[in-house]
Amino acid sequence: MEEFEFLLEMNNISKEFPGVRALDNVTLKVRPGTVHALMGENGAGKSTLMKCLFGIYKQDSGEIILDQQKLEIHNSKDALNYGISMIHQELHPVPHRDVMENVWLGRFPMTGFGPFQFVDHKKMYADTTALFQQLEIDIDPNALVKTLSDS
Repeated sequence: MEEFEFLLEMNNISKEFPGVRALDNVTLKVRPGTVHALMGENGAGKSTLMKCLFGIYKQDSGEIILDQQKLEIHNSKDALNYGISMIHQELHPVPHRDVMENVWLGRFPMTGFGPFQFVDHKKMYADTTALFQQLEIDIDPNALVKTLSDS
């Protein structure tokens, strides 16, 4: 598999709302295998930039390139189809659902075909367990969110 210099590029992204320019030609470039943090004051545009990447907002100008392909992201479903997901800073977990359902909310693994598709709970459990092992998280994927403590 060919390695690219940048896995993700957000070039010259601008976004305006009535009365405010939230993003002014912002560029973000992410190399494969790296971890980044967006930091800044309230109102600096961090969330707006990520919402442009995830399709919640459409940037007014600029381009998004993933794996050297320019993307048109019209909505969050497009983003998910490209393998882009977002954890929102304002988390609203579903307390009466289990942990793994909250992790995969809106993008459950499916089995079956055509109109006969069902949530693949076995795959969802296996994928959640693998993710938690990778992140060294010790939480039962089947635990109801409402039973978890805040600490």
